[in-house]
Amino acid sequence: MLKKERYEAFIKHFSENQPIAETELQYESPFQLLVAVVLSAQCTDKRINQVTPALFRDFPTPAHFAASNFEELFPYIRSVSYPNNKTKHLLGLGKMLIEDFGGEVPSTVAELIKLPGVGRKTANVITSVVWNQPNMAVDTHVFRVSRRLGLVTQTAKTPLEVEKQLIRHIPKQYVHIAHHWLILHGRYVCLARTPKCESCTITHFCRYFEKKNLSSPKPAK
Repeated sequence: MLKKERYEAFIKHFSENQPIAETELQYESPFQLLVAVVLSAQCTDKRINQVTPALFRDFPTPAHFAASNFEELFPYIRSVSYPNNKTKHLLGLGKMLIEDFGGEVPSTVAELIKLPGVGRKTANVITSVVWNQPNMAVDTHVFRVSRRLGLVTQTAKTPLEVEKQLIRHIPKQYVHIAHHWLILHGRYVCLARTPKCESCTITHFCRYFEKKNLSSPKPAK
């Protein structure tokens, strides 16, 4: 199957079977999503959703973070991964939003990555989820699934290389939702160690499945 055909099959399947796909992080504003995504680095969305209700209740705006301190904020997020660094990131993030962006979450990747704790992946998530910009955040799920499906080449060894190839081939209007298609498929079906190929509905255009079948021993006659 040609790469163009794989992309066409990918878009057709998910646009028909999963036309609505969204982040599983719970938020009510761009600022809340920004905080949640920063906290979610190397942590599960389930854990973050357990932590953020109390956090957002007591720290509802960037100004609340800017006026806080490590000892006050740390207990709210101590159960997430790397809580020390993330506490420092949130304090710095709140301060910079107030001082440099008028308390508003910036809407460009270039501006977002200036914020503490915000890298390219986080910036791509914010701009694609909040403003539907055609930006592709490549986490471990997107990286794994796009390579297994054959949407990107095996020579794509970094998240940025995967991002560039996906952006090149996915029509702009689908990029923001394709990010969620790949994440959710990787989270619930195309698992890292034991992919659920037997129940997967897209094996007909999956390169990993093709190779797996070709390398399987043939049954004795």
